[in-house]
Amino acid sequence: MPIRAFLLLTVICLVWALNVVVSRLVVGDMGVPPLFYAAARSCVVLVLLARWLRPVPPQLLRVMLVTFAVSGGSFALLFIGLQQASPSASAVISLSGAPLTVLFAIAILGEKIAWRRGLGIALTFIGVLVAVASPAGWSGGVGLVFVFASAVVGAMGSVQLKRIDLSPLRLQAWAALGSSVVLIPLSALTEQGQIAASVAGGWPLAAALFFSAVIVSLGAHTLYFRLIQRFDANLVAPLTLMTPIFTIIAGATITGDRVGVFLIAGAAIAATGVLVILIRPSRELFKPLLVRSRL
Repeated sequence: MPIRAFLLLTVICLVWALNVVVSRLVVGDMGVPPLFYAAARSCVVLVLLARWLRPVPPQLLRVMLVTFAVSGGSFALLFIGLQQASPSASAVISLSGAPLTVLFAIAILGEKIAWRRGLGIALTFIGVLVAVASPAGWSGGVGLVFVFASAVVGAMGSVQLKRIDLSPLRLQAWAALGSSVVLIPLSALTEQGQIAASVAGGWPLAAALFFSAVIVSLGAHTLYFRLIQRFDANLVAPLTLMTPIFTIIAGATITGDRVGVFLIAGAAIAATGVLVILIRPSRELFKPLLVRSRL
């Protein structure tokens, strides 16, 4: 991989990491309802990508369900979790998405694994448990349960994503539509104070939405898929492990996360497990989304 491509991928991972911190500030410090924020983000993406909704793809229901899982569904659960959980702990918990994807592929697609990937799965979950046992993990409380649920939903979607033949922009367009259709009424039924929070949020909230929808979803993901098209996924996907590292650094720097020995050790063990999973061959898994299981 040329140095320019590597630097581009580094910037993409940094953008993904900052998105977790920004989301924490929005739903935590600014008090914006998480489902409303996830719905607003999807609406912005939908407006920008509306023309990519046509033609209507075959197996529309499957497309809607799968793209919702790897987009609005998993993001909504992550945002709920970030009301209590720190970005650093959330980054480590999110690594469980990789072994969960493998386990779902075994159960649903008949994926076969050898002892090396089994070891990778075990290492990842051990690392996550070590991170949860840290002070930063315990302080996340129920929030980390929702972060883990986000990883579960994203993993379920990632298993099926390889069977959907749509370009990245069309995937994101349909993900935005499905997410908007589900999250707007869900937010209206279960949350309060959306308008007041939007007014109080002002330009910082608008900037966060622009960053999440335009810079992250449209910019970073589009560039990432172009890198996947140009270079071997077995080379590109493992490098996305920079994302949790950057998230931990950004969390400690911006939101003041408590990053102790247990959290760092757990992150290192979990990342090693994910790396083992990524470098092993697979026919069924869509490796580009093993680490980053959200669109």
